[in-house]
Amino acid sequence: MDITIRDNYLPTKEEAVSLYNSVGWQAYTRNPDQLMRALEGSRFVVCAYHGDELVGLARIVGDGEVIAYLQDILVKPELHHQGIGRVLMEHAFAPFAHCRQHVLLTDDQPYQRAFYEAMGFTESRDFGDFELRAFIRFTE
Repeated sequence: MDITIRDNYLPTKEEAVSLYNSVGWQAYTRNPDQLMRALEGSRFVVCAYHGDELVGLARIVGDGEVIAYLQDILVKPELHHQGIGRVLMEHAFAPFAHCRQHVLLTDDQPYQRAFYEAMGFTESRDFGDFELRAFIRFTE
């Protein structure tokens, strides 16, 4: 599949809403203006296009020096397992290779664990002697 990657690029509101809806992330699309402000406020946004269609997106938040946090990575479901997610992640983290921490939070799905482990991530509970805890508070 012929994919074009656009680094540090913001999609249109309509493109973003369509992509986020395609993966079932309606918590993001209930307020499209808020979604766009979130994208605009990100440190770095990477988009994957097939022709004129937005088919994937990854975004990094954080301070850009010590921590780079992969807030979102999504690919249209019908295009999974074609390497688009890997390319998005590589492009998203490239400007932050010097950061000590590359972090993400994801749902508890077996295919997601396999993908992130293939990308060099370790689940925090698997660090062995180096104990880590993750704490989260959702306001909605």
